[in-house]
Amino acid sequence: MRAVDLSTVTWRKSSYSNDDGGECLEVADHLPLVPVRDSKNPTGPALLFEAGAWASFVAGVKGAAEAR
Repeated sequence: MRAVDLSTVTWRKSSYSNDDGGECLEVADHLPLVPVRDSKNPTGPALLFEAGAWASFVAGVKGAAEAR
């Protein structure tokens, strides 16, 4: 697999996150792959997901949250 340069992407944190440094993920939008990283470790590694797989994951999380 070739390296992906993420140095110029704009990361965003979930709107459900707060500023207390909790367990948060950041994602970057509008790319062929969706990079995801730990907000507490912005210089650490990022996982890359195909957009369809990431959308399915997010939909599943939202569905589980709504079912509570």
